[in-house]
Amino acid sequence: MAKILIIDDEKSIRKTLREILEYEKYQVEEAADGAEGLALIQKDKFDIILCDIKMPKMDGIEVLDKIMKLSVDTPVIMVSGHGNIETAVEAVKKGAFDFIAKPLDLNRLLVTLRNAMDKSTLVTETKVLKKKMSKTFDMIGASKAIVLIQEMIERVAPTDARVLITGGNGSGKELVARWLHEKSNRANAPLIEVNCAAIPSELIESELFGHEKGAFTSAISQRKGKFEQAEGGTIFLDEIGDMSLSAQAKVLRALQENKITRVGGEK
Repeated sequence: MAKILIIDDEKSIRKTLREILEYEKYQVEEAADGAEGLALIQKDKFDIILCDIKMPKMDGIEVLDKIMKLSVDTPVIMVSGHGNIETAVEAVKKGAFDFIAKPLDLNRLLVTLRNAMDKSTLVTETKVLKKKMSKTFDMIGASKAIVLIQEMIERVAPTDARVLITGGNGSGKELVARWLHEKSNRANAPLIEVNCAAIPSELIESELFGHEKGAFTSAISQRKGKFEQAEGGTIFLDEIGDMSLSAQAKVLRALQENKITRVGGEK
């Protein structure tokens, strides 16, 4: 049963909403002002929050700001009898799921609640799937060496430093790269893996930096390279020592200058 919190200073509105929502099989909690509502949010988990905008002490927009910091995944539906387009736009920009004007249209309210529940379910499912995916790359072990590596990852991952991972075949270099990405601020962006040993030397530059249309015979369209694909995320260059020395020099320059030029490009 979905749990809904109503934050509104008008007792009659709270009572009406409670009756409607409980009839629709929702579980309902009430708060008479923003501070009371925020206290309940900190203590309990809600599937949807209905929040009035015009309230004494703390208005609904201020409450919305604080809710976004406390429970950003919970859909917040703003309700107001004094609303206008500017207020609605501001609320949505700040993270509200929707804006409904008073007097409430029952059908509109129920449809909005259903849509908010769908969003909430999708967010939960995505989190579960992400956890399942990341579990594939768990680092197992409690030895001194493993703990040292884990501590190093925790220190380095939040930074934008370049990381050189060394070790023999099968020692887990790829696992370390994935952990660095998972624990970084870039975790929601792509992790692009490049097996440098598997790319022919004549194609490595195009593969890494991309190319412009007509740069060479088979370049029939513009193409983004691995560096561009990884923008905002992480690029993992595996077996970098197997690249030709000229390709290594170009990669080094890209890493030093934070700039790349597509093959055949001028920008």
